[in-house]
Amino acid sequence: MKATLPETVRTQAYIDGRFVDAEGGETFGNISPATGQVLNNVAACSERDVDTAVAAARRAFTEGSWSRIAPAERKAILLRFADLIEQHTAELALIDSIDAGKPIIDCEDLDIPDVVLTIRWYAEAIDKVFGKVSPTGQDNLGFIVREPAGVVGVVVPWNFPSNTLSWKIAPALAAGNSIVVKPAEQSSLSALRYAELASQAGIPEGVFNVVPGLGQVAGKALGLHNDVDVVTFTGSTEVGRLFLKYAADSNLKQIALEMGGKSPQIVFADASDDLRAVAEDLAGAAFWNGGQNCSAGSRILVHNSIKTEFVELMAELAAARKVGDPLDRSTEIGPLIEASARDRVLRYLEGAKAKGAKVFGGERVLDETGGYFVSPAVVDEVSPTDDIVRDEIFGPVVAILGFDTEEEAITLANDTVYGLAANVWTRDINVALRVARSVRAGTVAVNGFSEGDISTPFGGFGLSGFGGHDKGIEAFDQYSELKTIWITLH
Repeated sequence: MKATLPETVRTQAYIDGRFVDAEGGETFGNISPATGQVLNNVAACSERDVDTAVAAARRAFTEGSWSRIAPAERKAILLRFADLIEQHTAELALIDSIDAGKPIIDCEDLDIPDVVLTIRWYAEAIDKVFGKVSPTGQDNLGFIVREPAGVVGVVVPWNFPSNTLSWKIAPALAAGNSIVVKPAEQSSLSALRYAELASQAGIPEGVFNVVPGLGQVAGKALGLHNDVDVVTFTGSTEVGRLFLKYAADSNLKQIALEMGGKSPQIVFADASDDLRAVAEDLAGAAFWNGGQNCSAGSRILVHNSIKTEFVELMAELAAARKVGDPLDRSTEIGPLIEASARDRVLRYLEGAKAKGAKVFGGERVLDETGGYFVSPAVVDEVSPTDDIVRDEIFGPVVAILGFDTEEEAITLANDTVYGLAANVWTRDINVALRVARSVRAGTVAVNGFSEGDISTPFGGFGLSGFGGHDKGIEAFDQYSELKTIWITLH
């Protein structure tokens, strides 16, 4: 499974339009999930490096080289940025596949095209988002306008290093902000390449900065920085809580969080006409990206009249899914991101077995590679109170529960601290709408796993989200400030 990164890969920080070493030359080892070997050593930015990046971003914002240019000009530059990304699709896909262990076919066909689409969509939205004029008397004129927030800290996860980055930087840049990106230490490389391409597209120096490093150092420094106006974060609920504390302990910056999930997939009895198609959809929902997806369909609720057949189908589909080298185009599930992730998944499966659950699959495999591979697991005969049903495992594991009534299905679906996504399978439109309205989740799909598209906001209820949404026109809200301009006429 030896893989070679593209020659364009850089490992330094990107600050004020140039690559620079971290203060004191500090680095951290970047590990390949597929082999367990060090790929390279990446700059480990310190608090002082974050200070330098934020200062560059603030200077650029204040000077107006990006924040005050004509919307049409900003749009043209972002469209050039999208074009450059599209031209480098193969390179960027290879970087993410090697760095994060993602199947190359997913990177080429899904992730990088989604980045291009996202940046183009927000570029096109720049000159189509308008302010308002308030209804006043003859002696006054009231304008309600949106202005860029200023400096935006962008903290992104390792599971979708390109997609999630684009969901945040595209609206932030489109709104006129300067950004400082802190990529996940497990997958920092593509963010550095995007910053370089952004400069080539014409985004001014200081507007797009990247500070790789450890979360407890660089991420914390960004969260506590008094000159950062907004932090947008996708990752664990545990770390999301920290960013709220950082905001409280500093300048009360705006915080937008997209966090964990334990998304219910509800299958009613009338879906049995083509139960295999339903199972294939939900196997994709559960095992896509090795289950390392905050909206993964990791909890299936199926009507008891079809449960036995459904479990058999899911077990069959799980066993047929190919686990292997992420650069092999036939691979469907690559490695988990690190050894601790693999071990955590296996602990949950052993715990479920100890409580009497029936587990299909879920084996540690391909140890000879040195990578962190686990075969997909289907877990049956569990209780709603079991850890494997309640906790976000972030691996290729799906737990299946039965229900008898619509009310019971809704109760089970909402029996969680999370509320990111859900899916309902039924042929009855009345049931579909009732359940979709009743399930507490930010996105509820019907008859097919989905997170919506770029036009629909993505965020969660409960411990899944706070303070904003990715995607949609609504994303502009968290990267801009609402201002009233009140004019007295004489």
